Amino acid sequence: MPQSKNMGRLSEDMKRELIGVIGAMKDPRVQGFLTVLRVEVAPDLSVAKVHVSKLGEPEALQDAVQALNHAAGHVRSEIAARMHIRKTPEFRFIADDGARYAAHINDVIARLADEQEGTTEAREER
Repeated sequence: MPQSKNMGRLSEDMKRELIGVIGAMKDPRVQGFLTVLRVEVAPDLSVAKVHVSKLGEPEALQDAVQALNHAAGHVRSEIAARMHIRKTPEFRFIADDGARYAAHINDVIARLADEQEGTTEAREER
């Protein structure tokens, strides 16, 4: 279900604040190249799904998501202090490996292009 204009704006504002809160966390599992990709807020503001990605090993992403879900109460209180909204949602952090999948697809396409060039050059040599 598409979000309304106001909910989309709230999601973007919340994403910006989440980036600041997560960046200030001292937990080593969330340090590094952790990216908040998108935030999906329920219309009644009960739950917000936060899709995150991390550069590196898949295990590091899972550790970061586990740490963030463990600190979800702290994140919620920080967001409540920073944003003036009627109700601060409960945060659920979800690992999103879309960037890794996109890189894999790019590698496959590049490999196919290289193979295509190789067969074209072989035909031209004949």
